[in-house]
Amino acid sequence: MGGALTRYRVIAWIVGVALAVLVLIGMPLKYAFDEPLVVAVVGTAHGWLYLLYLAATFDLGRRVDWPLKRMLLVMLAGTVPFVSFVAERKVTRELATGARPRVPEPAVR
Repeated sequence: MGGALTRYRVIAWIVGVALAVLVLIGMPLKYAFDEPLVVAVVGTAHGWLYLLYLAATFDLGRRVDWPLKRMLLVMLAGTVPFVSFVAERKVTRELATGARPRVPEPAVR
């Protein structure tokens, strides 16, 4: 699991930084100054890097036996600026302490 966690952590940070650059620098340059170059380059890079993020998250999720809902929420973290940093920290902390994410028990009737 150590290699999968390391791969996930690295790509989560790269995707987070790329998305922050895209939103905080690229978008203002494109719409305020009519300069679309940063959006074109960083946007494309972020798209390809996000695919790697999805693969790394899936790999980690399967190795630690996450429920599908948990895996999808962590995957979606790469689409909202700065949330990938929060998700990476939370995942790393949980896996380092051996804590399992809380999964609600099904109701017994």
